[in-house]
Amino acid sequence: MDIKRVAIDAVNEVIVLTVPHMDYKGQVAKRINEKMPLATVKGFRKGAVPKALVEKQYGAVIKIEEVMKVVDLALQRYIQTERLNLLGTPLLKQNENFSWENEELIFEYEVGLAPQFEINLEAENSIVKYQIIADETMLNGQVARIQKQYGAVISKDVVSEGNDVSGSFENQTAGIKNRTTIDLEEFADATVASSFIGKKVGDVINLNTKGLFHDAHKLMDYLAVSHDDVHDLNVDVTFTIDEVVAHEPATLNQELFDKVFGEGKISTLDELKAKIKEDAEKQFEKQAEQKLMVDVQDFLIESHNFELPKEFLIKWLQTVGDKKLSPSEAEVEYNRSEKGLRFQLIEGKALAESDIKVNFQDLKDFTTNSIRQQMAQFGNMNPTDQEVEGIVARVLSNQEEVKRMSEQVVAAKMLKLFVEKANPTTKEVTYEEFVKAMYNE
Repeated sequence: MDIKRVAIDAVNEVIVLTVPHMDYKGQVAKRINEKMPLATVKGFRKGAVPKALVEKQYGAVIKIEEVMKVVDLALQRYIQTERLNLLGTPLLKQNENFSWENEELIFEYEVGLAPQFEINLEAENSIVKYQIIADETMLNGQVARIQKQYGAVISKDVVSEGNDVSGSFENQTAGIKNRTTIDLEEFADATVASSFIGKKVGDVINLNTKGLFHDAHKLMDYLAVSHDDVHDLNVDVTFTIDEVVAHEPATLNQELFDKVFGEGKISTLDELKAKIKEDAEKQFEKQAEQKLMVDVQDFLIESHNFELPKEFLIKWLQTVGDKKLSPSEAEVEYNRSEKGLRFQLIEGKALAESDIKVNFQDLKDFTTNSIRQQMAQFGNMNPTDQEVEGIVARVLSNQEEVKRMSEQVVAAKMLKLFVEKANPTTKEVTYEEFVKAMYNE
């Protein structure tokens, strides 16, 4: 068999396989002979069918099967021998002049190649590492929320100032239908808030979404609309009241402190604020870290401009998966996944050029932290070491879990390396300033 590569451009090639008769005729003849005792043709006893008829009835199918076995194996070995770094899998080109009647058969496979590029993790950038501070305004707001949460709840028939109102926002045309509870102080316009005063359960209030709240992002919470829509959303909605409650704030005393944080943990308002600040800023660290990782990934993708075999990958996407995609659907899927593919290639090259390794202790520490976080999400904030170690041992006894965790450890180490190399500028911000930065506002 003759195999050769024909370069189209830097990331597209065609592999041409020429299969002579001698590469498959012996196996085809063997299969025909094996078929003869089992062949059934009308007018002949089983096993007594002439070979010429067996070849006529089964020869074409057998030839196709045997040739494709030879081609598939040769193609696989050739890719390995040539060490081709492919994106997707080879696609057989359709040839109108191809005929299975020919003794010498020619197959052409399109392939997409991973691009060659140099990696630079220390390029000049404007990446910011945000340090989110819980300011006094936030702390006072959190104290008020705690007092409200642990205070007495009184059901009301009529809306008064300071009440919370539950109900449903709705606009069928805009696809808005969401039940929520809202503090009247959330409304940006005092006139809107005052329009609720005196209303009863069952009453319907007409509102417009433009400038409805102090922060447009609140539309995401209260109306369940996407971030892409919040700033330009200007539609009329109805709000149907189904519950009204008044809150009598809890007194800031030792009983409240013990109830919220445990007996004897704090005893003054200043200690309460300090605890809120500590807990909030721990949560902010995670959010800031997530944004930093996204920003670093975006920077690496933007600063490494290499070509991808786009047309080939769109064509390839039409052939994979349970549901076959149309050309337009495949292009949408390609555009959706292109960014991830680019980062995957950058990450792979960086990993190949780095000295990053994963040892058992890395794996154990990562798994332990993951288990503790999962337990905390389900309310077990202080599991014993024995409990955690037992779960970790079970997880690490499963080879599939070990593989999955190892991949996550490598990804975490790679991101840490990327952040260190990027050397971002640290900037202190309030949470509101961070939200604006997160959405590029």
